[in-house]
Amino acid sequence: MDILKKDFASKLLKIKAIKLQPKNPFTWASGWKSPFYCDNRKTLSYPDLRDYVKLEIVHVILEQFPEAEAIAGVATGAIPQGALVADELHLPFVYVRSKPKDHGLENLIEGELKPGMKVVVIEDLISTGGSSLKAVEAIRKNGCEVIGMVASYTYGFPVAEKAFADAQVKLVTLTDYDHVVAQALETGYIAESDVEVLHQWRKDPAHWNG
Repeated sequence: MDILKKDFASKLLKIKAIKLQPKNPFTWASGWKSPFYCDNRKTLSYPDLRDYVKLEIVHVILEQFPEAEAIAGVATGAIPQGALVADELHLPFVYVRSKPKDHGLENLIEGELKPGMKVVVIEDLISTGGSSLKAVEAIRKNGCEVIGMVASYTYGFPVAEKAFADAQVKLVTLTDYDHVVAQALETGYIAESDVEVLHQWRKDPAHWNG
């Protein structure tokens, strides 16, 4: 798994899906200041890499969650990869909205899950884990069992790790913060002096000011 995490981190850096700017921080939708930005959706524009992500997620599911009966993608970022993975595994696919549709059937889950189904949730990125676990809650309320979640990337925030533990959801990721930072340093994308800045940010991202 460590080889995969290193390899995928390298690929994300190569296509600039991950941007590290310790001296010129980004502002997230949450209002947090961050020296780090990850956009896994860029992988969809590179056919070979798109295939790579799909197949690696499929391998994780076959190894870790072989009893899976359905795949659910978290809207919107994980809908494309979730659908690709479900197609490869020939399993039913649904996606979970962040909030119910405000017209028509007002669905939160788009597609059909039968009560009792064992579901694997696909996510593109884990930050605090809040939106990901809302999707888990929606699936559970639908009478199904979430047997695990597979995400392309996680920041590894302590708040997220605690949230997943509390929700009793097993999370497997293709790569993570530590491997990305290590690869960025190894390739000269960032300097040694930037690493401490990044680590300080990850300890308390909500209050980090750069």
